[in-house]
Amino acid sequence: MKLLIDSGNSRLKWALSDKQNHLSTFSIANEDVTEEKLLEAWSNYDKPEQLIIASVATNILVLLVFSIVSELWPSVKIKLVKSQEDSYGVTNAYVEADKLGVDRWLALIAAHHYYPGLTCIVDCGTAITVDVIDAEGRHQGGLISPGLVLMKKALANETARLPYESSVQLEGLANSTEAGIFNGTLYAAVGLIEHVLHNQSIGTQLILTGGDAELIARLLNTPLIIDSDLVFKGLSIIAER
Repeated sequence: MKLLIDSGNSRLKWALSDKQNHLSTFSIANEDVTEEKLLEAWSNYDKPEQLIIASVATNILVLLVFSIVSELWPSVKIKLVKSQEDSYGVTNAYVEADKLGVDRWLALIAAHHYYPGLTCIVDCGTAITVDVIDAEGRHQGGLISPGLVLMKKALANETARLPYESSVQLEGLANSTEAGIFNGTLYAAVGLIEHVLHNQSIGTQLILTGGDAELIARLLNTPLIIDSDLVFKGLSIIAER
């Protein structure tokens, strides 16, 4: 069994990968992560053959994970994944390769492996990231925007009377402030993706991942794939090789 850990901006996620690379995934919000909860969640697992971590979260959370792993399985070696210039068939477009978020790097590796061809990858999470990779595995670069929740919270925090509302509203022009914010931020994300696709070659694949992928996908008038395990698939490829 391999234990794959993705420590993100909002959630700590992990997956168990068996010999057939079947994934069983779990997650917990970062603010709810405690030593007790992780020990309870992981103490029944057999000692993993491999343990691989990718993190864009705070060092405090990563150190907590390291501490718990060391307590449960003292002899397990931990591999902390970093973005690279050129590896696993993918060439990083960033001038400073390690500045590309490791979650984006892993998504590029997985997309090139599982969905070969010219591909646009959109992670619809805390931030919305867009990356394009060509058929030869060359990363073309990407974009970063606030995610839906961040956009809503920014409006609530920086204005006097615009409320933060997390519930789903009806699509279209709104007849309330809450619905206007919900739909406005949603259409902003959709417009970003459509603009990027408009400037790519015809036939570019679109892959969405992240917590808001299904919500955003409803408004996109183009064929697309939703793959919620894209980062874990990238980790799994690294584990194999």
